[in-house]
Amino acid sequence: MIRRPGTAAWPAGALIGAVALGLLAAAVVRPVLVPIPVAPPPEKLVLRAVDFADLPGWRDDSHFEAAVALRRSCAALGKLPDERPIRPGGLAGVAGDWRDICAAAEVVTGDAARDFFETWFRPFAVANNDDQEGLFTGYYEASLDGAREPGNGYATPLLARPDDLVMVGLGAFRADLKGRRVAGRVVNGRLRPYPSRAEIEAGALAGRGLELVWVDDPVDAFFLHIQGSGRVALAGGGELRLGYAGQNGHPYTAIGRDLIAAGALTRENVSMQSIRAWLAANPARAQDMMDRNASYIFFRELTGDGPVGAQGVALTPGRSLAVDRKFMPLSVPVWLDTVAPAAEGGERVLRRLLIAQDTGGAIRGPVRGDVFWGHGDAAAEIAGRMKSRGRYFLLLPRAVAEARAPTE
Repeated sequence: MIRRPGTAAWPAGALIGAVALGLLAAAVVRPVLVPIPVAPPPEKLVLRAVDFADLPGWRDDSHFEAAVALRRSCAALGKLPDERPIRPGGLAGVAGDWRDICAAAEVVTGDAARDFFETWFRPFAVANNDDQEGLFTGYYEASLDGAREPGNGYATPLLARPDDLVMVGLGAFRADLKGRRVAGRVVNGRLRPYPSRAEIEAGALAGRGLELVWVDDPVDAFFLHIQGSGRVALAGGGELRLGYAGQNGHPYTAIGRDLIAAGALTRENVSMQSIRAWLAANPARAQDMMDRNASYIFFRELTGDGPVGAQGVALTPGRSLAVDRKFMPLSVPVWLDTVAPAAEGGERVLRRLLIAQDTGGAIRGPVRGDVFWGHGDAAAEIAGRMKSRGRYFLLLPRAVAEARAPTE
């Protein structure tokens, strides 16, 4: 065997094996870069001052309809002391900042309504951090059939608020929890969770005389809990109007997500109508699926105009908006730019001025809204199918807006 100077004599197989081991060792020790998921930033309301000319379709709306809805909010504001902040955090000023606005709204006429809003308010584009788009849905005043007494098919009760239900606004204890609340009942001096939907449906509150009315369809009752208000046509004649009176404190769960996860529905076709159809087609599984939403609503009988929103004023079809009170104040006008289901099918552009007058368990985030569509089949059809991406603009009282930082 001939050796080259300075080299060792390696058999060919050993040399190949050594090279392979070296490559293997390099492969083993080479670091593998695994991307670490980056958590989204905390939700944050960001306002940017704009002009009315920047609001798409602003000049084409019927502003007087929004002015009429605003008058109802003014009735609630008029009961507050001048120094009361319009929460969250006095974003919309204090009640005293609205006195002249409300006086002007009371006498404004149809032709002058757009000038009224442009005179008294200033618009701001709303974003969640850098994202100006969010989800917009719809709700309505439900219709049910019922009776004052059970029997003859009327077997599902709608309950009044129990006297031991304690609802706590957490903002009274910590500023960063404004707009959030818990509910429960006091047991041995401590607040404990209230029964869940499944427990209440199984009789946890039976025998306490809480039944306001009995309805003939548990699915209708379930969707009434989601909508928060409704009309019950009573057997033998007459009608009962019901509104929100309290909630058991358990988080709201959208069962549509569970149906998507189970493969029963797709993200594209999930709607109130498709969920109803699945519940009707699967009666043996319907109650279990509905019980996954542990949130349970208690009602009160309404008289006069209605339904009544979280601000305590009657809602206006097509002009009242439910928002997340952690970020958005009630009473403020909001210019909405999105799409909505059309009665003849498909979608139509929805650009109009609404008033923030309500809240909802599923309405969470700086850019999130729920449009109230009213009562009847047409309202239910639109609300049930509305699931639109869009944006909105907040109108703040001009005096309040001018006091904000000039960079906003």
